[in-house]
Amino acid sequence: MTTMTSPTPTLSQQGWFSRSEAWLDQKGKGAWIATMVLGFVFFWPIGLALLFYMIWSKRMFNKSCRSHSRKPWASHGMSAMKPSGNSAFDAYKADTLRRLEQEQSDFEGFMQRLREAKDKAEFDQFMDERSEVAAEDGSDEDIAAKSH
Repeated sequence: MTTMTSPTPTLSQQGWFSRSEAWLDQKGKGAWIATMVLGFVFFWPIGLALLFYMIWSKRMFNKSCRSHSRKPWASHGMSAMKPSGNSAFDAYKADTLRRLEQEQSDFEGFMQRLREAKDKAEFDQFMDERSEVAAEDGSDEDIAAKSH
């Protein structure tokens, strides 16, 4: 009786380089850059080799080292705009999106009115303080003129 072996090597069957590369890919581009900088700090040929490897393997210029299939949330951004095929759900979704956009617009208007009211209150306070200072200065000048 023969047993079938797995075509993909398990973690223990991979070499240290493959495991390191997979670990750095999992951590992202920042881990690759940090490793390269540390390579330059400790022994410059290692940093240079890592830089060349990152450029050669196109890790330096991709958005991320990680594959997009590992990020299930990455594809959801545009899926909200696609029709689902169910007309009742699509109508509900369109109505909900329209209502949310209206609420956002109302809230932005409210915040604008609030900012304008705050600005007016601050300006009125400034003008009141300025008129008080001017009144005090005027009364001081009157007292000084009467004493001469």
